[in-house]
Amino acid sequence: MKSYKDELWFKTSRRREYINITPKVEQAVKKSDVKEGLCLVNAMHITASVFINDDESGLHRDFERWLEKLAPEKPHSQYDHNGFEDNADAHLKRQIMGREVVVAITDGKLDFGPWEQIFYGEFDGKRKKRVLIKIIGD
Repeated sequence: MKSYKDELWFKTSRRREYINITPKVEQAVKKSDVKEGLCLVNAMHITASVFINDDESGLHRDFERWLEKLAPEKPHSQYDHNGFEDNADAHLKRQIMGREVVVAITDGKLDFGPWEQIFYGEFDGKRKKRVLIKIIGD
């Protein structure tokens, strides 16, 4: 069994962003030379997410509105966590959107359903954060 590790680094220009990382994950799968296996992709920071969905800008705006209704950024004083920070909403948004995804690798490629893409979701940006890619298989 083979094992391969890669990392992606992000420093977004805005507090919240959704970035399609599918091409970078596909590159990692190719480098791994794994033909049959699994690919784990996870955010290594508690205010960021990795998730699978459609790459459609209207849907991304819907995510933003929905998440803001569930965990509004302001007023910062509404959260007990915000004593020394102002990112409690980002922790909650990450909890909703998830930490990681696992995608099957079949015949050397990510085995997606129709329209599926992998995204990095940033909820407390403007600083450097890491995504781990771990691939195992034969």
